[in-house]
Amino acid sequence: MALLVGAALSVLTPLRAVWLTLDAAFLLSLLLQLLVPPSWLPGSALLEDLVRYGKTKYGGPPRPAVFRLFDVPKRYFSHFYVISVLWNGFLLWCLMQSLFLGVPLPHWLLTLLSTLGPAQVQGGELALSPLLVLLLLWLHSWRRLFECLFVSVFSSGVIHVAHYCFALFYYVFLGLTVLSQVPMDSRNGVVVHHNHQIPFGHWFEYVSSPNYLAELMIYVSMAVVFGFRNLTWWLVLTYVFFCQALSALLSHRFYQSKFVSYPKHRKAYLPFLF
Repeated sequence: MALLVGAALSVLTPLRAVWLTLDAAFLLSLLLQLLVPPSWLPGSALLEDLVRYGKTKYGGPPRPAVFRLFDVPKRYFSHFYVISVLWNGFLLWCLMQSLFLGVPLPHWLLTLLSTLGPAQVQGGELALSPLLVLLLLWLHSWRRLFECLFVSVFSSGVIHVAHYCFALFYYVFLGLTVLSQVPMDSRNGVVVHHNHQIPFGHWFEYVSSPNYLAELMIYVSMAVVFGFRNLTWWLVLTYVFFCQALSALLSHRFYQSKFVSYPKHRKAYLPFLF
């Protein structure tokens, strides 16, 4: 980790600075959850309210009434993937037009990409890796949108409006991150109830939140497509790791507090480890 941070600082761009900041922020949040009792932190109620969402809000400290003014329904998760499908679909279309038809990217998009920093890949390296990653990201967003609309069962859970706005920003910025790696010249189902139960089977035998683990593996696969030398994407992957680890830890603690018989061997995020 120290080598990664040192290398990033030596070639820091605005794009990498954003991802490095997110890496540090979510690592700090994870460490605070692991090591520091909430009562020791000034303003801990606000910090807890910002990082918790859905069911995990009910496992945290009491929420002042004013905090509820900033709640939005968790079912708004679908908005994130609508934005991602539209925005990253647009970026994918622009990239395909540029690669296969020679159509220049829009001037405003080129200006934005140049502001974020130069592409990490150089010279004659092919731009097909970012194209494939952007395609995978777009397909992943379609899958998550389908799940939100036709599979997921959203109860009365909420998220903080700041969390909501951040997630909208995330999917826009993520697509730009992928595109910036291009070298350039200048639910169906029956709702039974809304109660939480202990899930069993498959990955649930090992971790409380296999969906977060699967999300991490998706981004790892994208890192493999980019190759192991792409520092920028490793910063993205590090952010995803810490962000999902934080959510997985909070969910794990929620289940442990709600169910006395919750399996003791089950980890939060990484099988057998964490």
